[in-house]
Amino acid sequence: MDAIDFSLVNWSRGQFALTALYHWIFVPLTLGITFIIAIMETIYVRTGDEEWKKATKFWMILFGINFAIGVATGLILEFEFGTNWSNYSWFVGDIFGAPLAIEGIMAFFLESTFIAIMFFGWNKVSKKVHLASSWLVAIGASLSALWILVANAWMQSPVGMQFNPDTARNEMVKFWDVLFSPVAVNKFLHTISSGYVLASIFVIGVSAWFLLQKRNILFARRSILVAAIFGFVSSIQIIATGDGSARQVAKIQPMKLAAMEGLYKGYEGVGLVAIGVLSQPEENRGNEGNKDFYFRIEIPKFLSYMANGSWNAFVPGIKDLIDGNSERGIISAAEKMERGKYARNVLSELKKAKERGDMETYEDLTLRFSDETFINEYFRYFGYGFVDDPARLIPNVPLSFYSFHLMVGLGFYFLLFFILAIFYAYKGSLERRKWFQRLALLTIPLAYLATMLGWIVAEMGRQPWVIQDLMPTFSAVTRLDSTTVQITFWLFVIIFTALLIAEVKIMTKQIKIGPKEGGN
Repeated sequence: MDAIDFSLVNWSRGQFALTALYHWIFVPLTLGITFIIAIMETIYVRTGDEEWKKATKFWMILFGINFAIGVATGLILEFEFGTNWSNYSWFVGDIFGAPLAIEGIMAFFLESTFIAIMFFGWNKVSKKVHLASSWLVAIGASLSALWILVANAWMQSPVGMQFNPDTARNEMVKFWDVLFSPVAVNKFLHTISSGYVLASIFVIGVSAWFLLQKRNILFARRSILVAAIFGFVSSIQIIATGDGSARQVAKIQPMKLAAMEGLYKGYEGVGLVAIGVLSQPEENRGNEGNKDFYFRIEIPKFLSYMANGSWNAFVPGIKDLIDGNSERGIISAAEKMERGKYARNVLSELKKAKERGDMETYEDLTLRFSDETFINEYFRYFGYGFVDDPARLIPNVPLSFYSFHLMVGLGFYFLLFFILAIFYAYKGSLERRKWFQRLALLTIPLAYLATMLGWIVAEMGRQPWVIQDLMPTFSAVTRLDSTTVQITFWLFVIIFTALLIAEVKIMTKQIKIGPKEGGN
């Protein structure tokens, strides 16, 4: 095995994380605000009330600013698969590339085409045609997210594929299995719902600013009511899909679940930690101390129910997954590493047989990669053959634990926030609730934080895998000089920060102009 340059790996991961998180600043607002715009325009078309048209145009301008800057960061992300992660692209490009290609050809162009009508079609096309374009922009934005999230879900749970030993690449054999895998379905619904929640909070927060300024009161009240109802429904969907996601994580990524809950040793009837502080620092993760908390408040047996649908189900912990648990049928990490190395050796011998012209041996070894027993017993652990230390199979437990619990806590806060917004809007008392108006403004950054934490849990919690069980992150990088990656990392920091500052300034200026002037 070639020596691994972990400096290169870490800088490559850091650069991709930087690009992804900056990109995700813009994406969720686009996902949600387009539907809020479409809802408002629908009300305008049905009622003929010009105030709804002004509201629609105002939020449309903010969407346009956000969309334009978000596209730039998204394009860079896709290029990084070739520049920084070429080994990954080679290994699974036939599968991973398909959803991204569909996203570019179908969803993005659908969205972009109707954006032109949406922005420039006022008074040039009929009201119904314009309304249809607004809804198609909203649908197109979610379709763009669908294909990207399908690709990401496949990395978490590789399905619908077959390994081709002749090319050493994974090839798609069942497209519908990839598209409709339970992980993909839950990830898509959960992620777009988080975007809807963020956009709802953004609209409520900006509208609350107008109430604080005692400007455009009718516009603000109406915007808050629409966004609060939309956000409330989306919050319910987040809770439902979060439950489904937990079951999928327990099934295919049990180490991630153990890290999310700080669960060192598994047992039956495991409680869900509601609030807790881990007692061990990060450098001791994987040791027995990880089962200890300085304090914790938990919901009895709830993790067992979430993971397996049974209050008394066994949930494995970090120790079980590393050392194995024969009573529960859990294979140790060392055994998986041996099986992975065997699969790698079979592939290596196959290549050698082909090179020396021993076609009998070559064909015999090739058949193994289509044999169900070999695939289930050995090839499924192919990625473990690259791992030299079981400790590398343990993700960053404190980061996963605190990110998960803060995200969940914020999610329930948002639900309460929407209920209050609906209640005050219904009672007609929004203008008098100064504390709620200020709270709405402060909630905007919390919504962005929650979406970032969700991605941190999803991606950091599955380390060291770039493709679950098949390819570790350190085997996926392009062989580059780490200095090159460091230079581009800092260049991206400067460029993305400048873009973010520009967006905030432009949006702030447009908000200060207001819906009347900004909507004309």
